[in-house]
Amino acid sequence: MSLDHRLIDLLVCPLCKGPLQLLRDEQSRPLELVCPADRLGFPIRDGIPVMLEPEARVLEAFPAPPPSPLPFPPTP
Repeated sequence: MSLDHRLIDLLVCPLCKGPLQLLRDEQSRPLELVCPADRLGFPIRDGIPVMLEPEARVLEAFPAPPPSPLPFPPTP
């Protein structure tokens, strides 16, 4: 079963409301939705994303997002 790309575009992280990235397995099947900011992976079971914090796994090896730029230059 596959996920509709329109659904993926609408979903956000239930914790931080940030964007999610779709991870696929070797056969290009949807595996989980990842929140880079929280370093959590939300599983996809039978084509349905499980967007519950207790069901998410912590991603140790996922790269941290780059720091957001400051709204003004730092003072020396």
